[in-house]
Amino acid sequence: MASAAGSSGGNASLADPLLASAKKLVGAKGKYWEAADKEARRAAKESGGEDGRPLLFRTYKVKGALLHPYRALIFIRLIAVLLFFIWRVKHNKSDIMWFWTMSVVGDVWFGFSWLLNQLPKFNPVKTIPDIAALRRQYDLPDGTSSLPGIDVFVTTADPIDEPILYTMNCVLSILASDYPVDRCACYLSDDSGALIQYEALVETAKFATLWVPFCRKHCIEPRAPESYFELEAPLYTGRAPEEFTDDHTSVRREYAEYKEHLESLSSAISKRSDVYNSMKTDQDDVKATWMANGTQWPGTWIDTTETHRKGHHAGIVKVVLDHPTRGHNLGSQACTHSLNFTNIDERIPMLVYIARGKNPSYDHNKKAGALNAQLRASGLLSNAQFIINFDCDHYINNSQALRAAICFMLDQREGDNTAFVQFPQRFDNVDPSDRYGNHNRVFFDGTMLALNGFQGPSYLGTGCMFRRIALYGIDPPHCREDNIVVDANRFGSSILFQDSISKAINQERSTIPPTLSETFLTEMETVVSASHDKETGWGKGVGYIYEIATEDIVTGFRIHGQGWRSMYCTMERDAFCGIAPINLTERLHQIVRWSGGSLEMFFSRNNPLIGGGRLQTLQRVSYLNMTVYPATSLFILLYSLSPVMWLIPDEVYIQRPFTKYVVYLLVIILMIHIIGWLEIKWAGITWLDYWRNEQFFMIGSTSAYPAAVLHMVVNLLTKKGIHFRVTSKQTAADTNDKFADLYDMRWVPTLIPTTVVLICNVSAIGVAMGKTIVYMGAWTIAQKTHAALGLLFNVWIMVLLYPFALAVMGRWAKRPVILVVLLPVAFVIVCLVYITVHILLGGLVAF
Repeated sequence: MASAAGSSGGNASLADPLLASAKKLVGAKGKYWEAADKEARRAAKESGGEDGRPLLFRTYKVKGALLHPYRALIFIRLIAVLLFFIWRVKHNKSDIMWFWTMSVVGDVWFGFSWLLNQLPKFNPVKTIPDIAALRRQYDLPDGTSSLPGIDVFVTTADPIDEPILYTMNCVLSILASDYPVDRCACYLSDDSGALIQYEALVETAKFATLWVPFCRKHCIEPRAPESYFELEAPLYTGRAPEEFTDDHTSVRREYAEYKEHLESLSSAISKRSDVYNSMKTDQDDVKATWMANGTQWPGTWIDTTETHRKGHHAGIVKVVLDHPTRGHNLGSQACTHSLNFTNIDERIPMLVYIARGKNPSYDHNKKAGALNAQLRASGLLSNAQFIINFDCDHYINNSQALRAAICFMLDQREGDNTAFVQFPQRFDNVDPSDRYGNHNRVFFDGTMLALNGFQGPSYLGTGCMFRRIALYGIDPPHCREDNIVVDANRFGSSILFQDSISKAINQERSTIPPTLSETFLTEMETVVSASHDKETGWGKGVGYIYEIATEDIVTGFRIHGQGWRSMYCTMERDAFCGIAPINLTERLHQIVRWSGGSLEMFFSRNNPLIGGGRLQTLQRVSYLNMTVYPATSLFILLYSLSPVMWLIPDEVYIQRPFTKYVVYLLVIILMIHIIGWLEIKWAGITWLDYWRNEQFFMIGSTSAYPAAVLHMVVNLLTKKGIHFRVTSKQTAADTNDKFADLYDMRWVPTLIPTTVVLICNVSAIGVAMGKTIVYMGAWTIAQKTHAALGLLFNVWIMVLLYPFALAVMGRWAKRPVILVVLLPVAFVIVCLVYITVHILLGGLVAF
């Protein structure tokens, strides 16, 4: 291939389908969208581009036929909510006034939080990268490329909770991506400091010498082998179909052997260490962990000691694969094969292992600290202009995703002022019904597209490309000072790193990193040491932000607050895919951490009400919504428990006149779902996506969100932050069922409120049935109407809690019809118990 020599073996023929896919998106799936950049494209074509750069992405807006009714309905509902508040205050009649007061406060909060959520959706914008234009501009005739460099960060915290195979598949997909090999480097951060991660990375580098050219030769998608080999009939788009079958069989066999090597690493390291420890001449009892080259591993040992354990070990930086211009430095360890890779670029991007130093005397700052260590180490070694980070359970699903992000960074319109490009998150292990709303398409395909019409989407933690200097806390060009001081107080004491910052600001590009001398490697280990960023600007105004569980949102907020913008990149073939926790307990644990971190942000110096001096108004509103939404759960929980009033013998009404009150509520709720229906249209999601979002919000509002609020109260009182625990990616032991985790119910205290709500509503419906039978002849028409309206609320809660009820059933939930039978039986049992008690109590009174 002509382009193989310098552009990672990219196939130029792939550009046309991607361009076609952009048109397809606007046509088939995007029938509610129209081009919004016709004038800009016409002007650029006439002028040839203001600065010689073409327009590298296309912009679409929602058609007026849908957008105008959508905006009008938002305004009409706002008026209806205000009238509802006025009516409630004027008719302040209730059987329980304290509950009435609480409900009014709750309704005001519901209206306020709805407005915070809805206002930033006034101007949805979709942006599609034009990869064909990027190739025409930056891929040179000699097969090389003038594209800027990219440093790819992968973070992993624990080889048990985050299986090594997932992490290595992520790395392989990066090494095989369609981007110039001499302008791409991959950095793996291992927060466990375990030798098994490093040796797994070495094994991965060996296998990559076969996997990467195989992907380039046959245009493989996706380029994570585990996902690729799971495909039953992958679509072939390569240029050598006659060789594909034999190559595929050979690579699949090698991949199976590679996985066996990974599985055997633990025992191999243990046996090797035992041998070396038995050869020691000294008589101490310390049992070190040994590397394959006969030296002691500086990180965590199998038999831990004070300075070689998780949380206390030296910083480690090891270049597994050197820059491709100097060769991959594997020598005879490279994977041997008989495949024909003539005219295929067999070079591999640089690959680096990092385990930042840890010491109990210092706060390690969780994921943010790991990312900042990668940021400093990469600044010394490759210092690429752009950075993209991945969680280890994600992989590149579209090999051109890196090029897609670069389209926005290099565009002549807002490219220089774009700090980061966020991609939607997609998951390929979610059950077909998406019981717990893992896909979250209402957020990724709705809310984020809407923010794209203002300052841009927020940073979502993974699958996001950054401009390096934006992470360094440098202002955007339109408001940047001429002379920027790079000093130790802000960036740390490393002179070499300070020099790299100056080069990054001045956009001085170097395609070849410095020579890996002992002095240079020592400097790299210094910048990833436990104490390097203490008493500096790191974690405050530089790098990823510390002291908050959700480092992603607050980091994006800090960057937006400086005046940068961001972009949201959607592709016909999803750019990245990952693993989501399909177990309810793990999912709720994840939500507790996210929502707790959001509340922490509200009570920090990064509060959207006071921080971010250059934020646009509606962007600020969006961030305010992201930080206060968990508080809504307190009122939802209160309402959800109100059905216990059915257990009171007398009639109890929260608001009088009750019928009008319920009708008002029904109208307001109905308007929410009509607006949601219009959002479904322009977001391109389904009713199931929308409904799962509603159901899981209800489950979260009676479990995870109140827990986060409680954590925040404890935090304010004790100054102890949200406990960070890596969400387990391990699956249940049932290898015959891909979704075994879905049916594994793990009871934790967080689930108690939801269980109570479920029991209360089941009991309320049963008691309502009993009262209907007992008082059928005594109730008036108005009483019967009130009972029916109250019962409607109970049924609505039950429908929203349906996924939780399935979770309680455990493996019985594989047959949902059982729940359909059990619930009516439960209603009847409660009904009969109520009637029996009523008769007994009536008899006692008569006696």
